[in-house]
Amino acid sequence: MLDIKITKTETLKEKITSNLGFGRYFSDHMFMMDYSREKGWYDARIVPYQNLCLSPAATVFHYGAEIFEGLKAYRRADGEVQLFRPIENVKRMNNSAERLRLPQMPEEDMLQAITELVKLEKDWVPSGEGESLYIRPFLFGNDDKLGVHSIENARFVIITSPSGSYYAAGINPVKIMIETEDVRAVRGGTGYAKCGGNYAASNRAGEIAEQKGYAQVLWLDGVERKYIEEVGAMNVMFKIDGEIITPALTGSILPGITRKSCLELLRNEGYKVSERLLSIDELIEALEAGKLEEAWGCGTAAVVSPIGELFYNNKTYIVNNGKIGDVTQMLYNKLTGIQWGKTEDTYNWTLKI
Repeated sequence: MLDIKITKTETLKEKITSNLGFGRYFSDHMFMMDYSREKGWYDARIVPYQNLCLSPAATVFHYGAEIFEGLKAYRRADGEVQLFRPIENVKRMNNSAERLRLPQMPEEDMLQAITELVKLEKDWVPSGEGESLYIRPFLFGNDDKLGVHSIENARFVIITSPSGSYYAAGINPVKIMIETEDVRAVRGGTGYAKCGGNYAASNRAGEIAEQKGYAQVLWLDGVERKYIEEVGAMNVMFKIDGEIITPALTGSILPGITRKSCLELLRNEGYKVSERLLSIDELIEALEAGKLEEAWGCGTAAVVSPIGELFYNNKTYIVNNGKIGDVTQMLYNKLTGIQWGKTEDTYNWTLKI
């Protein structure tokens, strides 16, 4: 068990209660812990939210030795606060650390760090419709010497941010552009890890999509450029002729926790669910034949986001008349019901703080 030293801020920030957006405001405190090869993990502490002081030679700046996670704390209907499947985030962060050869942390220690910070910042958990306290743990190498080498020193940090909907459109259908030039990741690379490099690699296509009026990019695989992988910030699912299809986790796709939860809910509801390769040709054929009934993205930030329009090879395709589908709505209702404590958690997914 961690011995966490807590230093409280002398001046509390004014809490923002409207127009939160996503990731724009930050709570009063943050968690930090350091690692060295000699000491292991040490100096667990909660301190006032502040800038980090790092050497200009820090490994993270030069070689991208960085990973992160994203989870939320929710204000329940009874006023209490809870987390949603936090142990899954802890496990995934350690998997990401292993891929980038950053130090892993005992699961119970990482979970304790998250829960202790949220306990201190409970008043920052908003109570408005669709609002939550976004939690961002991140870990980076900070050796102060150049040269490509294994990581000897690292720092683990957690910050929290009261947030509203990830997309300005909320639960309304979004427009997605299918990318045909750039690729995000390849099998054998870091696609399954939640690291900054994956997102940096998506910036160019994402900016072009935004300029054209699209909310996100839908990526194809990096080898054959034909198999659908994921949306920029989310996993993706399709309902084709009654069957729910989502790309299989082949090593280049992030194993999403919301994705995992959606699949469990869908199977429990009796839907036929397939995790397999899905080509863009098969998807377009289904669209043109009227068999693509629904499409949606799923992730921690947006929960579930219906796709109302797809753009591919200079042609626009409308999905489900640009409206949210019944399955998408069901998933959103069930997930948010459990997350905000409005419905019973029969899956044992939540952790009260």
